[in-house]
Amino acid sequence: MVTGNFTIVVEFILLGLTSRQDLQILLFIVFLTCYIVSLIGNIVIIWISSTNPRLHTPMYFFLRNLSFLDIWYTSCVVPKMLINFLLVKKTISYNGCVTQMFIHMTLGSSECYLLLLMAYDRYVAICNPLCYNNIMRPALYIRMTTTSWVGGIINSLINTVYTLQLPFCGPNVMKHFFCEVPKLLELACADTSLNKTVLFFCALVIVVFPFYVILITYVNIISSIIKIRTTTGRRKAFSTCASHVIVVALFYGTVFFIYLRPGRIHVSSYDIMATLFYSVITPMLNPLIYTLRNKDVKLALKETTGKKIVLWRK
Repeated sequence: MVTGNFTIVVEFILLGLTSRQDLQILLFIVFLTCYIVSLIGNIVIIWISSTNPRLHTPMYFFLRNLSFLDIWYTSCVVPKMLINFLLVKKTISYNGCVTQMFIHMTLGSSECYLLLLMAYDRYVAICNPLCYNNIMRPALYIRMTTTSWVGGIINSLINTVYTLQLPFCGPNVMKHFFCEVPKLLELACADTSLNKTVLFFCALVIVVFPFYVILITYVNIISSIIKIRTTTGRRKAFSTCASHVIVVALFYGTVFFIYLRPGRIHVSSYDIMATLFYSVITPMLNPLIYTLRNKDVKLALKETTGKKIVLWRK
């Protein structure tokens, strides 16, 4: 669209993961498989933890929320990426880009706080087991989860509003596979210093603060576990935290790389791979990590599927 002496961008071109046409179909198959595995895994977690009374606890309430979040987290990125693998002209409208950016940042921010809540749940269960039921009441953990979602929306809204104030009047080629704030700022026809500063400080609140609290939480958890006299008790306590520690390490490691670099935000293949990991790969791995390392989930899965098979045979 032409306005005055300059052009207003109405769509962006996404270069994706590679420019090699011979790899497009292969990448389509790979990421379609990842997407299907992610959907099935997270839906199964929600289904099992909702239908099995054994898993009606705060820990699995948070896990259901994490799985629900991951379904939409990967769904706001992967379907468009899959479509672009099959197209010669890989474009996304300006409105579609802003919408994708807002949803992705909302869900990513909410996950940061949700992982913190899961760490707090483990802290109470291990460090104050006798008070666990009194502390982790439904009213509390529902309120905590709602706060994490609201916090994610507020953070995303702040960065989206600041981004919408920028003029996009020329370059519209994005070296990325979806619309992410740091990459979109590179295309603005104005000084983006304020936007980058806002993005950096929001990341401190949304990413660094929860991660710092998680670290403190696990220092206390490990201290309490060491004091457990029996080897079986220590092993059981460690096993209840292991899955969460792995998920936190995978998610926060790549998020730190993208959002916590002050100054000029540059585009590189490392940025794209890091974003790909926490936006696509991690949501696929989460249900596998919690299922493979969690005896309660595996037992509930066997019980539920066993009942379904018996009913089907009848």
